Amino acid sequence: MLKKRLKWSASLLFLLGLGFTQHSDQDLPVVNTKNGGLFLPDGFEATVVVDSLPGRARHIAVNDNGDIYVKARFADKGESVIALRDTNKDGRADVIKHFGGAAKERAYGTAMRIYKGYLYFSSELVVYRYKLTPGKLVPDSPEEVILTDDHPHGMHEHIAKPITFDDKGFMYVPFGANSNACQEQNRTPGSKGMDPCPILEDHGGIWKFDANKTGQLQKDGTKFATGLRSVVALDWNFQDNNLYAVQHGRDDLLRLWPQLYNGWQSAMLPSEEFLRIKEGTHAGWPYCYWDQMQSKKVLNPEYGGDGKIVGQCDQYEKPLIGFPGHWAPNDILFYQGNQFPEHYKNGSFIAFHGSTNRAPYPQSSYFIGFVPFKNGQVAGEYEVFADGFAGLDPIVNVSDAVYRPMGIAMGPDGSIYIAETEKGKIWKVTYKGNKKKFNKTAMAKMEQRKTMSHIRTPDFVNDNLDKDKPVAGGKVYSVYCTACHQRNGMGDSQRFPPLGGAEWVTGDKERLIKVLLNGLEGPIEVKGQAYNNVMPQHSFLKDEEISEVLTHIRSNFGNNAGPVTTEEVAKVRATLK
Repeated sequence: MLKKRLKWSASLLFLLGLGFTQHSDQDLPVVNTKNGGLFLPDGFEATVVVDSLPGRARHIAVNDNGDIYVKARFADKGESVIALRDTNKDGRADVIKHFGGAAKERAYGTAMRIYKGYLYFSSELVVYRYKLTPGKLVPDSPEEVILTDDHPHGMHEHIAKPITFDDKGFMYVPFGANSNACQEQNRTPGSKGMDPCPILEDHGGIWKFDANKTGQLQKDGTKFATGLRSVVALDWNFQDNNLYAVQHGRDDLLRLWPQLYNGWQSAMLPSEEFLRIKEGTHAGWPYCYWDQMQSKKVLNPEYGGDGKIVGQCDQYEKPLIGFPGHWAPNDILFYQGNQFPEHYKNGSFIAFHGSTNRAPYPQSSYFIGFVPFKNGQVAGEYEVFADGFAGLDPIVNVSDAVYRPMGIAMGPDGSIYIAETEKGKIWKVTYKGNKKKFNKTAMAKMEQRKTMSHIRTPDFVNDNLDKDKPVAGGKVYSVYCTACHQRNGMGDSQRFPPLGGAEWVTGDKERLIKVLLNGLEGPIEVKGQAYNNVMPQHSFLKDEEISEVLTHIRSNFGNNAGPVTTEEVAKVRATLK
């Protein structure tokens, strides 16, 4: 990896949503605005299909006639699918229709796939489908419910329903684990992991279903693989007829085990694992995680690990590649087209949505990666394929990123389409160069652009954002709050709510103290947006620490509320015993 770091001019600005200009001693070319702000390898071009969509965007699928179907990130009843058509062939969608979804969608709804003439999509709890009508953008067939997750879900944690299909009529659906590491007290410092983990009975794995049968529940499927905490990126590779997934690793090594892990280790670990999934695969969660720097699976601290002990972990499936921690791999596409150079044939494009859990180091990824394959095997290091989504580098807070890539699909001409979640922008990427002259120098330039964030391994000292200055918000906020609510207190726009301007923060002090002491679980609304996640209890903090951190959030991030005293915390704590 290049050691020389890029030097950016002070005039680096994001211009009209079209990209940004950089200056460096490597004299890299300035991106053409026709690429919609994206940086791509030489020979590739991008056009903007649509600048933004109401409801924004998650996953995406493209029909044989070029019609585009997008899973809305936020949707009201009957508007879960956004259908796009380009009637005048100028590359931009000029017809936009909404349909589908029997109920109001929860924010994490995902999945959009076309399979054997049917359009499949999902909310967090239901997989639907429509029979596509040739020539019609919006199908006139009835909506069918293929699968319903009938488990009670009081909290929003890893329950999205990505889907993929094999060549024998089966549908594969992950059921994510509603836990970080199967702790007795979820996300609580020092809490031990349950062994065996009861969650693995019906979550933390991938189930196989009949793709054509309606009205199924989980019990109607077969557990295909287990030991997978959370999978959003899922695809069947028809070249070698295997299922592949990139799982999200666990979080909070520093927050939960500060005696064992420092901020740098917690930012880098555990790896996001790229796995070939066979029937019966056990990937090791919650007992183990992959450490890409040591190239081995090690025991989680909840089960007696210290970052080095292997224990039982050598018996579990090893990843093909271990990406750095918290990159949020949210879609994968095995490229079967013929438009791109031969280097990309049968390889996998992966959408990295962007990290949230890397403070005090910069957030990382926010790009489309590529993993080359040859004869069904990984044929080299992962590469940066498309970049520029975030609009800045380094990325300090998630909310600073302008775009966050999410969905990938291939069009009938072999182009690929990329959707992002923050505005609902969609790009079409085509290859215009000479395929015979394509070489690896094009990929090297892409990697070179990312050296400011040291995407593979950030420098322990130089990349620490808190180096030579006080930690923002004090030690308590830095250790226990920034992973979710971010250094600027603005959350991540979808899972973790903002603290700035939030009535939960500036309002009733007693309620706020109880949230920190008891935790909070279930749906809430903050600044007009719905959230449904887990706020773990922090009763292990001392009264003065709670007083300090609550006073900090009530007087920062644009807030101007009064302090919380140690006596007020003690009084509320006494009522809870």
